[in-house]
Amino acid sequence: MSKYMQITVTVQPYYRQGIKDVYPKLAKHLGYLDKKLVAENLSLFQLAGQVDKLLYAYDGTPLREALLPKRERLVKLHKDIGELIAAWKLAPADRLLYELEDLFADLEAELD
Repeated sequence: MSKYMQITVTVQPYYRQGIKDVYPKLAKHLGYLDKKLVAENLSLFQLAGQVDKLLYAYDGTPLREALLPKRERLVKLHKDIGELIAAWKLAPADRLLYELEDLFADLEAELD
């Protein structure tokens, strides 16, 4: 490894139509308190990394109630994906990203 430089890998969202079209209920609930969150078109990986912040900010909302039971799994997936990416184990990281998508699809189905 270089003495003065580091390599970073970033997970970028790719929504053909934007998060509003892929996860409309989630986007609606996120935009309720923070329209910037939706406008930034964050990846699910980035949202999972902010789960505790979201739980705090959305206290007393249906989004918090739907997120809370998934918190532990979201935190673990975020940590594991980050570690796999850092180790350049991209195929296993990709599999966990699919699992993360499934978790957010379940969340989307629970929201009104």
